[in-house]
Amino acid sequence: MEKQNLRRLMLKQLKQQKEVERLKKSDIIKSKVFALDEFKKAKSVLLFASFNGEVETYKMIKAVLKKGKTICLPFVAKKKRLIARAIKNIEDSLEAGPYTILQPRPDCSKIMPKKDLDFIVVPGLAFDSRGYRLGRGGGYYDRFLANMPKRIHTVGVCFDFQIVSSVPRSSHDLPVKQIISA
Repeated sequence: MEKQNLRRLMLKQLKQQKEVERLKKSDIIKSKVFALDEFKKAKSVLLFASFNGEVETYKMIKAVLKKGKTICLPFVAKKKRLIARAIKNIEDSLEAGPYTILQPRPDCSKIMPKKDLDFIVVPGLAFDSRGYRLGRGGGYYDRFLANMPKRIHTVGVCFDFQIVSSVPRSSHDLPVKQIISA
């Protein structure tokens, strides 16, 4: 299945999922992520601000903050680059960025170099068993994950229906190390 068709299918399925199910499955995914040894050992975690039917991440963000870990969210910089920015809370640190996705306000966050990250949670519309992902088409995460230090644990989070036999990919696409779903 080509990328655009798979994107359309996954977006439709995300939209059709009942909100109560989305939240229930998101809680299961959160528990699974938090149970990982790599997460427990991590001092700094990059999450994303969920939107449009994705795995709900706001509870995760708040819980990571309560655990005393450094929490970062992606910020879209010039030339469609993602930068990790550390925040202290989500109540007043976020603003709408490109595509209306919430991102850290520069005046309420600090840039976190890639080398200082320990654990990254990656969104995707679809994943395959080898960890390859299909994003929304901007290439933001592919560019961000390029040249990532190998010690950093990358985890894709999704719902079970988003795991497919094979994700169409290009030579620049990079797999995540692990997929957590419910």
